[in-house]
Parts: sequence; C-alpha cells; structure tokens
Amino acid sequence: MMEWTDRHCRYFLRGFSPRVLLYTEMITAAAIVHGKREQLLRFAAEEQPLALQLGGSDPQLLATAARAGADSGFCEINLNCGCPSDRVHAGAFGACLMLEPQRVADAVAAMRAAVATPVSVKMRIGVVAGPGARAQLGRYDEDDYERLRHFTALVAQAGCTRFIVHARKAVLGGLSPRENREVPPLRFDVVQRLKLDFPQLAIEVNGGLRSAAACWAALQWSDGVMLGREAYHRPHLLAELHQQLFDDGWHCPAIGELLERMAAYAEREVAAGERLSAITRHMLGLCSGRPGARRYRQCLSDGAREHQCQDGSAPPISAAGLLRSAALVCAV
Repeated sequence: MMEWTDRHCRYFLRGFSPRVLLYTEMITAAAIVHGKREQLLRFAAEEQPLALQLGGSDPQLLATAARAGADSGFCEINLNCGCPSDRVHAGAFGACLMLEPQRVADAVAAMRAAVATPVSVKMRIGVVAGPGARAQLGRYDEDDYERLRHFTALVAQAGCTRFIVHARKAVLGGLSPRENREVPPLRFDVVQRLKLDFPQLAIEVNGGLRSAAACWAALQWSDGVMLGREAYHRPHLLAELHQQLFDDGWHCPAIGELLERMAAYAEREVAAGERLSAITRHMLGLCSGRPGARRYRQCLSDGAREHQCQDGSAPPISAAGLLRSAALVCAV
C-alpha cells in the first residue's frame, strides 16, 4: 500500500509472523531505474520473506527494475495491475493495464527473462471507465469474465504462475481510492471460477477479508489470501492466521516483547537520522480492541511529536524509552 507499507511498517509487522510474505509499497520502475535506487530498495534482513511490488508499463524499464530488485535480495517481483488511483492511472500503470493484456504479457516476459526470481501479478476482476462506470458495477456478465480469462491466460503464457486477485472491479475515474475498495461489490465467485479454469496456476484472493474465519473460508478454494488495511490496523490478525495455518510451534510474543523489539529498532534508526514518528505511525494498531488502546495511541503520537525537537536540544525521552512507556500504558 503506497505510503503505508514502507520498511518501518514491514519490520513492525514481521513481529507478528516469521513466515507470512510481506510486500513493499508499490514503487515505480522509473523511480528505481532513474532515481535513488538504494534508498527505494532498502530493507532489513528481518523483513524477509519480502516481495517487491512494481508499478509501470514499459517492459524494459520493468525488467531493469526487476533485476535491481532481485539483486537486492527480494524473493518475489510483483507487477501491480490493480491500483485504480487517478495518479497511477495518469501514469499508465496500475488497474488500467488490465485493458492492455498484451502489454502486461510483454512486461512479464521481459521480467521473467531478466530474473530467476518468481514474478507475480496483482489485479482486479475487471475494469470499468467512463461516465457510465457506476452503472456497470452491479453487473458481471460473460463478456466481463471472458476479458478476465483472456488476460489471465495471456499473462500466464508469458511466464506468470501466481495471480493475486482483488475480487472487485476497478473504476477508473469517478471513485476515490477508498471508494474503489468499498463501493464495487465483492465477487469471490468470480475468483473461484478463475481458479477452476486455471487449476495449474496459483490464484490468491484479496478484498474484504477482515477476520481469520473469513480468510480460512477463502483458503478452502484459493491458494492464498492477501490482507491490506485490516492487517495494518489489526496486526494481531497476522499472528492469529499464522498459528492456524502453520503447525510450527510459533506463538506471538506478548505486547511488551513486541514493543521491546521495536524499541531496539527505533533507537538504531533514530541514531541514523530517521524521525521517530516515521516508525511509530505504523504501530498505532498494536493494542486495537484491548484495554488501554486509546491511551497507548495517544502516548505514541504525543511522544513522537515531542521527540522531534526543533531547537536541536535533547528530546525529553529516548525512542526506546517512549516505546517502553507505551508498553506500560497498554498493559494497564
């Protein structure tokens, strides 16, 4: 998720499962090729397993960016063909790519030729645009499905074997990114049909999954589930799923242990010049649904602001001290 799942967020979420596959926020191929590559692709070893999500439509730029990602150690390269935001649409990538299946196939083929690392595609069940887009949201007919099937078949022929499908149509123009996540009806049945038609492919589902029970139900017919904002706001959901899915004896650490881990991380990052608020903003959901959650969020937010001294003086509390204080608040 752009501007959400940065490296600080991913380090925090890794504490809730050592095995779930984490994704970077979408990074444009052009930014990697022409920009600050090392900064954009930076991650801590503890974040692994980690996939790099790319945005773009030029096959050669995507191939070069994929090679940079593979050389940096990412275990998967993902092409985003599902983001419907106006900014992404204007850049000719994201969900609008589903209207150009051959271009996506060419991009996947170029990336597959450039790296040995697996290449996956994130997509929607369809795309609608134009003034009558809203009227099309409640309908999903055979023509819609045939376009989805054709897209999947063509991209699979290019070498992609793993598709993460957001079970909603994307509306290009007319809906905000939030509305695009909520207004178009969820159609898990369409993703189920796609899996039946392509049993040899890994078909994973995304969208509207807000509980371990819902994820478990989806896993009875899909090859995986992708979680976004629900995992961000309620990270313990990852731990709950890990313990249900993996019989490996792992148990989620207590809140105090999770915060102690982040205290050490924050001290290291702040000493290297990072703002404490850039780290703590991702941690506000740690105590979600528990006693003291509101006081915990306030403690983190207020403390991070106070830590960012404008006059060069020493902050009233260290990064580690703030997180340890927050642990005590949440425990009350």
